[in-house]
Amino acid sequence: MVDYRKWDHIEVSDDEDDTHPNIDTPSLFKWRHEARVQREEDMQKKTDAVAAEKKKVEAKLKEVKEKVKKEEESGGDNLKELKKSLNEVEKAATDVEKKRREVEMEKKKAPQNVDTLSRDGFSKTIVNTTVKPKEEDMTEEEREKKMKQFVKDNQKLIKEYGMIKKFDDSKKFMMDGKTHLASEETANYLVIWCLDLEMEDKHELMCHVAHQCICMQYLLELAKQLDCDPRACISSFFTKIQVADEEYKAAFYSELDAFKQRIVKRAKEKIEEAIEEERLERLGPGGLDPADVFESLPDSMKKCFESQDIGLLQQVIKELPEEEARLHMKRCVDSGLWCPAKDDPATSTEDGFAKKDDEEEEEIYQEVK
Repeated sequence: MVDYRKWDHIEVSDDEDDTHPNIDTPSLFKWRHEARVQREEDMQKKTDAVAAEKKKVEAKLKEVKEKVKKEEESGGDNLKELKKSLNEVEKAATDVEKKRREVEMEKKKAPQNVDTLSRDGFSKTIVNTTVKPKEEDMTEEEREKKMKQFVKDNQKLIKEYGMIKKFDDSKKFMMDGKTHLASEETANYLVIWCLDLEMEDKHELMCHVAHQCICMQYLLELAKQLDCDPRACISSFFTKIQVADEEYKAAFYSELDAFKQRIVKRAKEKIEEAIEEERLERLGPGGLDPADVFESLPDSMKKCFESQDIGLLQQVIKELPEEEARLHMKRCVDSGLWCPAKDDPATSTEDGFAKKDDEEEEEIYQEVK
């Protein structure tokens, strides 16, 4: 039959709301708690003292029994005295055992409290020992291959993540079977996407994606500090960023503003580089830009090139002063607007005019490009 009497007196809490209105409740709670702790300490001291005494008596009893045994075997004269000592030690051992039972009984009768009411049935700790891939062991070619494959497999998901606005929504999106997006590849793709958007003059959309990019970079930094897999930091980061102190949030948004400024600056540089590259590709054999040369031509020559009318061009050149005509045609040749007949030895490759001789001077043209 189960004995339920031990549940008759339970000190569940030191701060039960059962005090008189005129009593200083906080002080009472404090004194009550201190009294319980003191009782527990006294009981522990008593238990330790009895245990030490029992150990001492048991050692003494063992020693006396060995002496009695030796004395009996040798037939000595001290046997009577030793037996008397043995009886005294056994009596002391009985007294100690009685004290021990009394202490145990006192402990059983003591009211249960929050510390003694229950104990752990078992305790188990599991440590995640998943080996993380070491990026530093990969070559540049391997990293590039990994990046391309990751983007190919997850580009749609990355863009969906980039269009999210709220922290909670980002957390829910990634925790819903998309934890693999917490990676350097995602962060790198978001940076490239931001740059493309700014170059396409989609500044507002770039700012939106930039926010998600910085979130991913902060998440990866948190994982690095904790030396754990980034996937394990998704929930903690998006929770922390919302309840973080003002200093942490200020640092986050400061980094976001700086990132957007870098994107704007780099986009302008890339546009200028693209324009310059296109201009260099247009340069003719003489290093002149055909667009600049065309704008510098007289209107009459412009019409000839626009209509690609060689006959009209020959007529216009005849009407111009020779030096001016040679200057314009030389610039057209150097820019690639005009290609002189290279297989004709009588044609100058510099300006497309016929080389002068004693009889006549003739202009030879091939075609308008």
